[in-house]
Amino acid sequence: MEVEIQEFIRYIHEEKHTSLNTEVSYQRDLVKLSGYIKDQKIPALTKVNATNLNSYMLYMEKNGSAPSSISRNIASIKAFYAYLWKQGIIEKDPAENLKAPRIEKKFPDILTVEEVDLLLRQPKGESAKEIRDRAMLELLYATGIRVSELIGLKVSDVNLSMEYIRCMVHGRERIIPFGSKAKDALNTYILAARKQLLKGIESDMFFVNCSGKPMSRQGFWKLIKSYGTKAGIEKEITPHTLRHSFASHLVENGADLRSVQEMLGHSDISTTQMYINMNTRLREVYHKSHPRG
Repeated sequence: MEVEIQEFIRYIHEEKHTSLNTEVSYQRDLVKLSGYIKDQKIPALTKVNATNLNSYMLYMEKNGSAPSSISRNIASIKAFYAYLWKQGIIEKDPAENLKAPRIEKKFPDILTVEEVDLLLRQPKGESAKEIRDRAMLELLYATGIRVSELIGLKVSDVNLSMEYIRCMVHGRERIIPFGSKAKDALNTYILAARKQLLKGIESDMFFVNCSGKPMSRQGFWKLIKSYGTKAGIEKEITPHTLRHSFASHLVENGADLRSVQEMLGHSDISTTQMYINMNTRLREVYHKSHPRG
């Protein structure tokens, strides 16, 4: 089986132009399957049937594999057997009807309005870095943009007088408004911090690091984690936490779903629907559990 696996990996690399990570993942999953098939004394690939593959899924589940891990293995196995069938190596694809286990969708951590306020008040000082950090946090919560969009903003994307930013993702432009708090923080950053951080460097990036270079995702991730710790917030805080909180708070306060979808840049409204489901669930938990519910 090892020869077929190597041929499959070569095929997806040359014909499908897959990434190295995908190839390593497929190979690892298929080598595990190969070991199982040998242990079951199955003599050849042509003798593997749907029952054998379903038994392998049960074996993985019994041995503590997470549903997400089983789903990934199924994707690898389906791709592999589809390749063997197309190449005429097997007469029937045994993985054709293999189904992934249902993965329970976890709702993301959402900060309360009070927690958001506490987090945004953490950059308290008047250093250029803290003024910048305050502006970034305020804008992230005011607009719900992704961290990649935040650190990718250019000076020309920010319109302070009209109070909106422009984001461009995959050729699609979004215009997102922001409020007075974010406007004040951005204005202070431009007047009192940005030039100082640039240190004479010319840049069209709106937010820059302490060396005058563009901000990195990792740099902002560390920044928000640090302020979350300072605020004493026990929830897991990532850059996406403020995006989720932004959307949840809008929906909770009556914003229509289409407007939230547009601001978030979701191509499918069913993704935005999550925030309605989440708020409904939280209300149910509250009424069931709170002594005055």
